[in-house]
Amino acid sequence: MSAIDSLPPLREVINTHDLRAKKSLGQNFLLDLNLTAKIARTAGDLSDCDVLEIGPGPGGLTRGLLASGARRVLAVEKDARCLPALAEIAEAYPGRLQVIEGDALKVDPLDHLTPPIRVAANLPYNVGTELLVRWLTPPEWPPYWQSLTLMFQKEVAQRIVAQPGSKAYGRLAVLSQWRCDARIAMELPPEAFTPPPKIRSAVVHLTALPEPRFPADADVLQRVTAAAFNQRRKMLRASLKGLTPDIEDRLLAAGIEPTERAEQVGLDRFCALARAVAAR
Repeated sequence: MSAIDSLPPLREVINTHDLRAKKSLGQNFLLDLNLTAKIARTAGDLSDCDVLEIGPGPGGLTRGLLASGARRVLAVEKDARCLPALAEIAEAYPGRLQVIEGDALKVDPLDHLTPPIRVAANLPYNVGTELLVRWLTPPEWPPYWQSLTLMFQKEVAQRIVAQPGSKAYGRLAVLSQWRCDARIAMELPPEAFTPPPKIRSAVVHLTALPEPRFPADADVLQRVTAAAFNQRRKMLRASLKGLTPDIEDRLLAAGIEPTERAEQVGLDRFCALARAVAAR
């Protein structure tokens, strides 16, 4: 493994600071600095960007982002054990790394970032999906970020890019593809991590569109898709009956047969249904 900077290899950093990954925090550390540098490059040209990183752990991706030329990195880390290792990285890259100890679900990164902003993270498995949905559904669009380069379980990554008619197609696909171009950039085997998880991982790259692909109210679209896919085996007239008494009329107005199921309905028709429900 070639070095990307003058700092010690990550395995040595972990041993020095006794950083055993905690299952309760959803931690699996990626130790190959060549891989972390490759993920950083997937995020694009970072030389004029601030980068938000969630859950940096011992700092493998952090180092990749900084070595790739990121203007500045804001790293939010909940595990206080990792702070000394991250402080060593901050010393090696003066003025370019700020570390905040805290819960990513509670920290407002805009207090510390200057646009343009990109997000890059090996997300902790236990909060990854919730963070993604928050980034995809801000009060205003375009969002504060230009792109998201995120590592998930492969199964979650497939749900983000899934197409109608597939088992993976669901709420995440609709919300992601409504406002973003989304693609799986790379896959990683379990043995790339310490400890090795039981599943494969994948990096997804999402680029924010200037405007959503189809008009719809974000809150209504969320409610419609949540109800539809929470009971995906049911016909839509049954799974959505709690939204409005005349749901069959709303479905027909959106060009959807009431007997269809959620996985048969594409993004354009879900947006049409959100508009029809909102109009009522």
